[in-house]
Amino acid sequence: HQEKAIMADVVGFVGLGIMGEGMAINLLKSGHTLAVWNRSRGKSEALAASWGDKVVVCETPAEVFSKTNLVYCMLSTPEVVKSVYEMEAGVLAGVTAGKCIVDCATIAPDDMQRLYKQVTDKGGRFLEAPVSGSKGPAHAGQLIFLCAGDEALFKEATADLDAMGKASFFFGEPGSGARMKLVVNMTMGSMMVALGEAVSLCEKAQLDSKQMLQVLDLGAMANPMFKLKGPKMLAGEFEPNFPLQHQQKDLKLAVELGKSLGLPLPLADTADTVMQQARAEGSSELDMCAVYATQSKQMVSN
Repeated sequence: HQEKAIMADVVGFVGLGIMGEGMAINLLKSGHTLAVWNRSRGKSEALAASWGDKVVVCETPAEVFSKTNLVYCMLSTPEVVKSVYEMEAGVLAGVTAGKCIVDCATIAPDDMQRLYKQVTDKGGRFLEAPVSGSKGPAHAGQLIFLCAGDEALFKEATADLDAMGKASFFFGEPGSGARMKLVVNMTMGSMMVALGEAVSLCEKAQLDSKQMLQVLDLGAMANPMFKLKGPKMLAGEFEPNFPLQHQQKDLKLAVELGKSLGLPLPLADTADTVMQQARAEGSSELDMCAVYATQSKQMVSN
């Protein structure tokens, strides 16, 4: 019984990047001890340096599962997810009967369904839980979880999701959370490109972009993203909260989902093309609002 209690108090966390670090810290603040693994060990050691014996640094993802029955994963791309799950001593190597995974990555619905099958085939339980929110909300515990898969696990994980976020939704069968995340991030990416075009047009027309942002903020189009990212565009401040390469990836996945359903998405397709151009010009690891730097260059060249 004592071992069971210890296992319940320890939670695993795989992936301590821009998003994962803040999420892990909020789990620590809620009282958990964490068993952690990250591709670059330095992130794990830095967390342990700050939290002492509340953080156990593991050598492999599989070792994380030896410390607990519940592991959160927050990995950056479909390629990284596949690699970390399937590598030697990876996530799947650690899954045995009753082990639980809550995966917060943004990947294609088909990929999420594959993970669900791989985990449940080994007797594990799987909840997909991609998040809406970037670095700031991750650290502030203000994420929105878009969940699907094991509904019982969704209910069991409620306290942890509440520690890391401000809302959690359950959408049903595996893949549904991933689909909703792509819809949300498609909207966000299209809006980001539209804002960049608006600022570029203001500059070209010799209008005051700051005044334009004020007008938007006072009307029906007021939204937190424009309020945050508009001034950063004007100041050329592109420190990554949500890297442009990840936003472009989500646009691409959304367009592919539309194609698979026979639904053209011309706005998202165009936004994807603009983001791809920004990546080609070296903005991949900058914030998504750095797309404006590419759009304003087009203005100059024309």
